[in-house]
Amino acid sequence: MAKDTLFKKKVTINTGGKLIDLSVPKVMGIINITPDSFYAGSRKPLLNDALLQANKMLADGADFLDIGSYSSRPGAEDISEQEEIDRLLPVVELITANHPDAFISIDTFRSYVAEVAVAAGAHIINDISGGQLDENMFATVAKLKVPYILMHMKGNPQNMTQRASYKDIFTEVLDYFAWRYHQLKQLGIHDVIIDPGFGFAKNADHNYTLMNRLNEFDVLGLPILVGVSRKRMVYGVTGGAADDALNGTTALNAIALTKGANILRVHDVKEAVEAIQIYLRSKSAHA
Repeated sequence: MAKDTLFKKKVTINTGGKLIDLSVPKVMGIINITPDSFYAGSRKPLLNDALLQANKMLADGADFLDIGSYSSRPGAEDISEQEEIDRLLPVVELITANHPDAFISIDTFRSYVAEVAVAAGAHIINDISGGQLDENMFATVAKLKVPYILMHMKGNPQNMTQRASYKDIFTEVLDYFAWRYHQLKQLGIHDVIIDPGFGFAKNADHNYTLMNRLNEFDVLGLPILVGVSRKRMVYGVTGGAADDALNGTTALNAIALTKGANILRVHDVKEAVEAIQIYLRSKSAHA
């Protein structure tokens, strides 16, 4: 049997009643309704600014919009569930009203926030904690019947930097996904996307080991989301700060595509779309 047929990778998700084919890589644009996200250019705490950002990202070719109102940068301030909802809901409602066909992902680890957001028009839950910070999250996703992005992280945004310790980073993350996905399947949740959680309780060596072995996660048969946009793993190599990391981000996204990434989660949609276009053209070339 050919190696690539040993594990059948799931390449479709049911989103808002529509089947989305992830065998052609997709782009997820980041909209942060926060005053303190790590990349200042992504902060859109004002309602109209968030809508303008959504307009631009969709025009640039975003397939999904990922909206978050709780900053998950290392050491970020913890905010209440109600403050998260108060920031989030008006933006979800406004974007849904202006772009009824847009697919909206909600970046939250709180099950009640997920429930409220889906009721307001959201379609996907993107949980940085993989259900570890809210024991009701898996059951809530099962009830909502929406796709779920299962990310790997240890601890929480306030203490994750101190927990970046592993004996074997790849095996530990793989085992985590296998166990959590088993729990999700038991609840009838099958539209699951995995995210290695670059930068979340991981140092540079951890991050690049996971990127180098990204295609090995295909053993799980699940689509993979990669979120490296403007992170320290980029500018720690190239120099500067998040503001200077667009070119390095595009290079790393291109590497991720060659290793099987199905979704690129980015601040800069146009450049990610172009990376995918070049990657697909390269794949289709014949000698």
